[in-house]
Amino acid sequence: MKISVVVPAFNEERLLPATLRSVRAAMSAFDARGWESELIVCDNNSADGTAEAARAGGAQVVFEAFNQIARARNTGASRASGDWLIFVDADSQPSRELFEDAAAQIEGGRCIAGGSTVALATDRAYAQLFVRFWNALSRTLNWGAGSFIFCEAAAFHGLGGFSRELYAGEEIDLFRRLKRLARLRGRTVVILDRHSLATSDRKLRLYSLSEHLGFLLRMSFSAGRALRDRGACFPWYDGRR
Repeated sequence: MKISVVVPAFNEERLLPATLRSVRAAMSAFDARGWESELIVCDNNSADGTAEAARAGGAQVVFEAFNQIARARNTGASRASGDWLIFVDADSQPSRELFEDAAAQIEGGRCIAGGSTVALATDRAYAQLFVRFWNALSRTLNWGAGSFIFCEAAAFHGLGGFSRELYAGEEIDLFRRLKRLARLRGRTVVILDRHSLATSDRKLRLYSLSEHLGFLLRMSFSAGRALRDRGACFPWYDGRR
């Protein structure tokens, strides 16, 4: 068994080193099983020292010139040689226990893909309310947050990976397709919730509540069409770090 961990990164020189340290420590869960593993960072046309930080953290570095998280993940996955792919965002810190839970699902043989609940280190009441809502929705609908996804490589590539039409929400689109595939094959899609993924509250700090609400309203009134507009998905692409 070989596991490929893929980290998409756009201007992430500040947070990437801590993420890679966490990922490296978490990958010991695979070492303990005698599995091979590799760590790949896709530099998504960064203007800072992201690539250098990735190399310093012991990762293979690939480059994607088109600034889009779906393409960055797909490019990283195209270079991966693992039987399973794990996508971790560059501002998140997975624990060994989370990787242990993912490995147990992989070993079980029924799971085709999965995600996890998330945890934010913030005291903002509205943020905690949103996280609780998202985690409940995630467990109910088997939708994984993009910050942590694990997937059988053959299934991922067979489905064409993440949609290049979407600038946000690409993880939900992928999970919808994975769930259909799982039903056809008698497999499952799971959301791990024993050890939530620790992820950054950066967007909460960098964007006001009114900006977040404006984004959600645009998504709602456009019936999701705004997800295909890079400019409308500014929290991911305007470069604030």
